[in-house]
Amino acid sequence: MATPRSVTLERLAYTLAAPVLAVAPNLYPDSPVNTVVQLAGAAGVGGWFLAAKSDAHGAGRKILRWSPLVLAAAIDIAAKSTTGWGPYGLDGLLAAGWAAAGYLVMPFSRHTRRRHRPALAAPVAQPAPAEVLEEPVAQPDDGADLLTRDARMLWEQAGMPGRTHIVKATRHPGQQHDMTLLLRASETGRPITGLTEAAVAAPFAVPSSDVVLAEVAIQPGRQGGPGWLEAHITPDANQRRRKAPTDQERWTDRVGSPKGGAPGSELVHKTRDDVRGVTFYRAKMADATTSPRIDLAKVCRGLKLPEDDSCVFVLVDGIEFLISAFDKPPLSAIFPATRELLTPDAKGMYVCGYTITGQPVKNMVFQHDKNAARHGLILGVSRSGKTQFFAIDMAAMSLAGQVVWLSTVRKDEKTSTLGRYIDRQGSNALWMARSLRAAKALCEIRAEMPWAYDGQPHDYKPGDARCPYRQLNVFADEFMTAAQDATFGEFIQADGDDLTVTGLKYGIGFNPAGQSPFAHNGFSTEMKDNLRQNSRPSIFNMGSPGATRKAAEGTMENAYDVPTIPARYAQQEGSAIERAMRGEADPENGVSTGGVAIMVLDNGRAVLMRSLYADFDSDLATLFPDDVNHLTDHEIAELEKRGLWFDWNEPVRPGEFWPEPKEDDGDDEGGSRRRGGGGGKGGGGRASKGGSRQEVVSARKALEAIKSLTDA
Repeated sequence: MATPRSVTLERLAYTLAAPVLAVAPNLYPDSPVNTVVQLAGAAGVGGWFLAAKSDAHGAGRKILRWSPLVLAAAIDIAAKSTTGWGPYGLDGLLAAGWAAAGYLVMPFSRHTRRRHRPALAAPVAQPAPAEVLEEPVAQPDDGADLLTRDARMLWEQAGMPGRTHIVKATRHPGQQHDMTLLLRASETGRPITGLTEAAVAAPFAVPSSDVVLAEVAIQPGRQGGPGWLEAHITPDANQRRRKAPTDQERWTDRVGSPKGGAPGSELVHKTRDDVRGVTFYRAKMADATTSPRIDLAKVCRGLKLPEDDSCVFVLVDGIEFLISAFDKPPLSAIFPATRELLTPDAKGMYVCGYTITGQPVKNMVFQHDKNAARHGLILGVSRSGKTQFFAIDMAAMSLAGQVVWLSTVRKDEKTSTLGRYIDRQGSNALWMARSLRAAKALCEIRAEMPWAYDGQPHDYKPGDARCPYRQLNVFADEFMTAAQDATFGEFIQADGDDLTVTGLKYGIGFNPAGQSPFAHNGFSTEMKDNLRQNSRPSIFNMGSPGATRKAAEGTMENAYDVPTIPARYAQQEGSAIERAMRGEADPENGVSTGGVAIMVLDNGRAVLMRSLYADFDSDLATLFPDDVNHLTDHEIAELEKRGLWFDWNEPVRPGEFWPEPKEDDGDDEGGSRRRGGGGGKGGGGRASKGGSRQEVVSARKALEAIKSLTDA
């Protein structure tokens, strides 16, 4: 390796100057040579000072550059100051050491270079062998088609993004610019990293939104894995997708996207039923471990459907769900009740209504799987359709050979009409209290009734022809109001609680109806739990969607998605904004939702239905059997023995609900009646302990005394 010329000259200068530094001060102390050496040293000290003071990069290199001059001046002064050549020839040794240091270190030629590279280590530039050069843009000729070669040229001009090269480019059928690129890492065994949609889009001058990167599956004859990648470049398809998307594309982009109405879902198929005027969108979750999260309003906007809660419905079933978009409100149709629909089958099931999809909804008249009667819970505000539901429910029970009692707080036309087709019907709180008390006493009577085949009493078994009595169904309309009655409310609530607990095994079902299923309105937690577990609760319009949803959730073990029942079904017509700008009134096209109810099925799922319509203006005899079902003679005789079977419209009999006041009570008759809870002859009420006045000796007795002050 040749030595640079600057290094050779510097070494020669050090070699020639070393004897001068040793000889000149000793032989010629006043020689100008000494003066020149000392001035050069002073210049070197000045260079040191400026380098140390400067904040610029390379101060240490500058100090080392001036060090030969400063050291030469120091040696000259030392040689001039010593006697002769100094002890042991120190002057000569210092000069020789200075020359040797400069010969090896070469401060000036080394440290004046910009890149601070050793002069001796600088290789001589030699041309590289031609076979070692790599052409970054050159690819072996593998017989690729013209499209692949053109794509490779653009790819190579872009610098091989992601250190990849194009294996093959495939044109999409019928498209001018859409293609799929098969990419492979340039180095074998290296995964493709750092490749983005923007890096792929730039060489082909398309938006990054038109590029999708996908993994390559291993196929016969072709590798796969992290070292391979597919890039789908689809500007033409995306432009068409934005202007006229297919159903699948519209769902993916606007409904199943992370910001859509059902994120993570995919459309299974879309079907149209022209006869019924409905379009069905069946979808499912792409991930089978996730549950659908559906915002119906956003789904409607994504599918360009009218946001109408009377025409668009959702039905969820596991990971699948169905969006039904009707042309007209489906639940505004009337489904007339017929005897064929209301006749229960062998399992006690009958059709009570139809869902939005036209599916029949079934209710039960007894619990076949539990060998027991059934309870019932009917909720709804006035004019919501509760009495209509009473009619079809009572007709189905009567067709099954069961006995029906109906009590209401106030008399009305419909309940009076139903009274002609059932065993007993009354219209005040006293009548309801007497009916519940008699039903409670029937539990004791039936517990002792022998069955003919073995002469022993048994629990009720629905459908068993050997059973000596019929199932009894006690309906209590406006139970909430009756349970808060100042005089008889306490008896009604207490006997209702008892009947829900003990009535089923004796073939007695309790069917309260009202406008609230909560404890503070007469429905105790015990009663509500028993009603919920042994019935299919039917919730009609509760006054507002929020109240309806709350009432439905109160009857369900787990709150699933509860459908909405608006006050009226009104289709949206035109634009509300345009009507507001023109000052026009909104169209009055509402349809009543009376008869529309939410029924909670056995699995806790809430289904929206419209109950069958019983026309009270016509003859209901077509729905009910020809003969009215009654209690057995034995049951009536036993009730008469207990003083519980008579005309329940009579005024209160002495001692019937509370003990008669003693003679020393004076004019405190009203107070003693209210404090009492006795059962009279039948024992159907709460017995008073200790007469009309009770001594309060414990906290429990104090609480009972407070409860007895019904007129406080």
